[in-house]
Amino acid sequence: MAILYALVARGSVVLAEFNTSPMNASAVARQILERIPDSQDTHVSYSQDRYIFHSKRTDGLTVLCVADDTAGRRIPFAFLEDIHGRFVKTYGRACHTAPAYGMNDEFSRILSQQIDYYSNDPNADRMNRIKGEMSQVRNVMIENIDKVLERGERLELLVDKTASMQGNTIRFRKQARRFRNSVWWQNIKLTIVLILLILIIIYVVLAFLCHGIALPTCIR
Repeated sequence: MAILYALVARGSVVLAEFNTSPMNASAVARQILERIPDSQDTHVSYSQDRYIFHSKRTDGLTVLCVADDTAGRRIPFAFLEDIHGRFVKTYGRACHTAPAYGMNDEFSRILSQQIDYYSNDPNADRMNRIKGEMSQVRNVMIENIDKVLERGERLELLVDKTASMQGNTIRFRKQARRFRNSVWWQNIKLTIVLILLILIIIYVVLAFLCHGIALPTCIR
């Protein structure tokens, strides 16, 4: 299963969560919640062993999930976007005043359903690929949780390089265009050489048949 754990929180107050992870995801998730900046909307990812913690904070509401390292980022962040939209649509402004686990009884079932969908339904990946082509995940802030928490957890820094990838794509396209032009000119030159070679062969054959380089017997 690609996604193993998910929660929705206001600041560090967990409003709903669902867990199928064999690790202590809930404890690590709470440490991450305390370290996510409150002042701005963020997309953050952390790694621990073979698990990745992805979170999305928008207007003070944080959605966080844990996925295995084979899931990539497209599916987890599409899952977070989906859960955020469902939560806000369902509870509106009530989420800003609700107590801890105030929505857990109802919304944990939705978390379970969507975890299963994004982890197992192939249609989810097709939809996410289309969305990913339209708008890439930007402003991903990555911090090294080892330094932030200072407790020795083996959490490794991940860095989103979307801007760098876009620059590399532009350079690759320019190089590909130059390569195509070079190949086209090489083909033109080769065609000209082949035509000249064929003409020379024809002339040699005619010179032989016409008994001389001036083609005397053929021109008379």
